[in-house]
Amino acid sequence: MSQEHYFSSEPTTKKTETKISFEVAGREFNMSAASGTFSATKLDPGTKVLLGNFKLFPKDGNVLDLGCGWGPIGVTIACLSPETKVFSIDINKRSVDQTLANAKISDAKNLEAMLADELPKNLRFTAIWSNPPIRIGKEALHALMHSYIPKLEPLGKAYFVVQKNLGSDSLQRWLEESFPDHQIRRVGTEKSYRVLEVISPANVLSK
Repeated sequence: MSQEHYFSSEPTTKKTETKISFEVAGREFNMSAASGTFSATKLDPGTKVLLGNFKLFPKDGNVLDLGCGWGPIGVTIACLSPETKVFSIDINKRSVDQTLANAKISDAKNLEAMLADELPKNLRFTAIWSNPPIRIGKEALHALMHSYIPKLEPLGKAYFVVQKNLGSDSLQRWLEESFPDHQIRRVGTEKSYRVLEVISPANVLSK
């Protein structure tokens, strides 16, 4: 599958599903990935690294699953942190539909999935978790960050996993320059992946 397919709002490839099992915090998850979505045949290695930081999952509040794909991040957080309200968004309708299907399979009643432009404008988030779409290019990626990081509540936390050879270090520097009032640090390193944490200031003015 070409990389462009999961960036499409309506994938044209015939939908096929692949059963995927993985474990987080001692719990086994059984989901289905769909063709035309990100990492359509396996749990992406970066996503696996990000989910390995489950001790950082928020306990309550609104959580944004940014670029949900077939739902592994959002569904896992919803299941392991049942007091949260998870909003999973993507530009790909098939991804949204597959996330909803996996939420139902996993009995994650505290998750909603929708297209990105359907997200209510006034929502603010305790946390953002994402394996961001690095391959869309720096300009589009930076625009994505500018759109959603300001939606963090005061002292809200965002976590992004990025592969080193795809620019994790340069993204960290850009975040530090672009959000000077936020705390930016690397909280995890595994294999070639970095997990970056962004903490909004206590007096943040959400947009």
